Amino acid sequence: MSEHEEILRRIQSALDAALSVFRRFTPGEIAAEYKAGHDPVTEADKAVDAVLHQELLRPDEGWLSEERPDDHSRLQKHKVWIVDPLDGTREFVAGIPEFCVSVALVDDGCAIAGGISNPATGETFLGSLETGVTYNGKSARISQRNGLEGATVLASRSELKRGEWKRFEHAGFKVRPMGSVAYKLALVAAGLADATFTLVPKHEWDVAAGVALVQSAGGFVHTLEGEPVRSNRPSPLLSGLIAGGPGVQEPLLALLGEHLRSPKTRGF
Repeated sequence: MSEHEEILRRIQSALDAALSVFRRFTPGEIAAEYKAGHDPVTEADKAVDAVLHQELLRPDEGWLSEERPDDHSRLQKHKVWIVDPLDGTREFVAGIPEFCVSVALVDDGCAIAGGISNPATGETFLGSLETGVTYNGKSARISQRNGLEGATVLASRSELKRGEWKRFEHAGFKVRPMGSVAYKLALVAAGLADATFTLVPKHEWDVAAGVALVQSAGGFVHTLEGEPVRSNRPSPLLSGLIAGGPGVQEPLLALLGEHLRSPKTRGF
């Protein structure tokens, strides 16, 4: 068994344990507390975090999770687990089946492997830079569409509601609203959508697993500044993200060029 195959085995085992925890909860029928910034957190977030930590972490590895205080000793580790126990908590609380558990292994700042599972739909996305990507156990590949005309682009439901995507309404692609940026990235990696982007800041735990999956499937991922995504940085906040198949990279970056060059984005 290669190193990447062993990593994927560990990720799959952790996802299985997390899904067992989710079975104790009913989406849409769970109480939520609210952290600073009005982000919800539930008992499920905390319980899944605990089981992931127990299943994955070894003494020589670092850890970064949305649900734990940041231990900066991770910055001295070559390998770091970056996890979001429940990405899409708002959807989970509302009973919308667009939430997931997200696990990534980062090696010297590069997301080399990831796994994302949606407990509501029974979907699991797993992959590494060495092995490629599987969707529910079967080999998957990134979209091979050339150009944005007719493409399906996954959009943040919140960004749509705020009107941030109105500038793209005549761009020629189909916009599909969805929660959970990790789930959106997983769908893109498996070729179930052509691209996704977010115009607001995201944390590494939101996107690290999705970045690993998209790149493992042969796709591209950039920050809003057009830079490669690096992980395990002192500040885990990214300005935003653009991801998709290779055939939509150039037109998508051209479309978003004005935003990428804006002083607000450059100064983030």
